[in-house]
Amino acid sequence: MLIVISPAKTLDFESPAVSDIYSDASFLKESRLLIKELRNLKVDDIANLMGISANLAQLNFERFHMWSTPFTKENSKQALLAFKGDVYTGINASTFSDGDFIQSQSNLRILSGLYGVLKPMDLIQAYRLEMGKKIKTSRGENLYQFWGDSITKSINKSLKASNHKHLINLASNEYFKSIDKKKVQAEIITPVFKDLKNGEYKIISFFAKKARGLMTRFIIQNKITDPEDLKAFDLDGYMYNSMLSKEREPVFTRDH
Repeated sequence: MLIVISPAKTLDFESPAVSDIYSDASFLKESRLLIKELRNLKVDDIANLMGISANLAQLNFERFHMWSTPFTKENSKQALLAFKGDVYTGINASTFSDGDFIQSQSNLRILSGLYGVLKPMDLIQAYRLEMGKKIKTSRGENLYQFWGDSITKSINKSLKASNHKHLINLASNEYFKSIDKKKVQAEIITPVFKDLKNGEYKIISFFAKKARGLMTRFIIQNKITDPEDLKAFDLDGYMYNSMLSKEREPVFTRDH
């Protein structure tokens, strides 16, 4: 099975990488084109487009202007180790073995506004560019139009290369929208994580994001290929809930 997840806004380029394994991103030509266009934005433009503070806008203005290829281990870091949001807290890749990293190269992809699709060990440089932001480019009104069907084709190529029969959607809606579901050459399964609150099970964003990371780790470390085996997921107190689950939407609940 092939897993897709979202990137994170929080980054860590300070701590040393725990693995020497690395690979090159597939869409750097497109990334260069985007960077060229993003460099036309002033700090205020970035703040308004991304809905961020002047300080954060200044930081990302500088990132766009410092971004340069070729990527090396000196000026870049592997994506799975550079992202530091809630999903990545769940994955906890700093504790992976080399075998886990190699396994993840086959069955994990990270969707990205700047890089399109990343393998976990693809080198990246610091950026912030959320897929859902309406940033005009030479290819359209937003990043979905910029990437077109490139992301879907890349996902299908990865599915075929490793003979994956299932696409496990652990990405946010914002990022999964970059994939044309009708064209995916695999069965799409979307695990859902709910916590008990005020007497009923609800999706609580912070917990659900971490759980998506935990599920990603569970699949990679257990080398799971059969969706039925997802039901054994029991990390952090979550358990498969057959009553709430649908055929392609297994639900995992947790009572506090």
